Amino acid sequence: MTVPGRVEAASLLLSLDPPPWFVRHSRAVAEVAAWLAARIRARGIPVDRALVEAAALLHDADKALANDDPAHALRHGDGSAAWLTRAGHPELARAVANHPVTRLADAEAYRRWAAFATREERIVAYADKRASQRLESLDARFARWQRRHPARVIDGRPTGWDATTYRAIRARAARLEADVCRAADVAPDDVRRLRWTGAALRAARVARDATGR
Repeated sequence: MTVPGRVEAASLLLSLDPPPWFVRHSRAVAEVAAWLAARIRARGIPVDRALVEAAALLHDADKALANDDPAHALRHGDGSAAWLTRAGHPELARAVANHPVTRLADAEAYRRWAAFATREERIVAYADKRASQRLESLDARFARWQRRHPARVIDGRPTGWDATTYRAIRARAARLEADVCRAADVAPDDVRRLRWTGAALRAARVARDATGR
């Protein structure tokens, strides 16, 4: 059981035949996560950079699965973890399972996660909250989510985030940001991307073309 390297992680991503928007998001999250992991490691704080990079690149795998894939039926995050485990990389499962912002809506589940999450899990979860198609602030990312998930009632069921839920989620995300940025010794506005995914994807495509798979 080994953590996939950069090119292997890129090959796994390409195996999903993902659309361009999916690749752009995956790359942005992976490069933000890589930058944070490098900063934290440089300060002498133990962190598995390879695990962070691979998990961040593949965190949304379940969104690209075919409808008949068993992992597709699981809730987002759990599906990615199940797919990666099936692909032979269970070591990435924890780092992808709890990255979705919706996990922050459940106070008790968040409390348990915050108490036991590894440094790698926190970095991946935070990086996803700082990158859509590009690096952006928490405020910008949450404004986008709020537009996409407005509170409303559909078929008698409430959906989206009401004002109370939104405030709770936003506050928990702010605590996650403070924790990760403190470990990296940077202000949120100083977070950057470590550009590694382009070279890894090019190498993965060359290998795929050479083998015909």
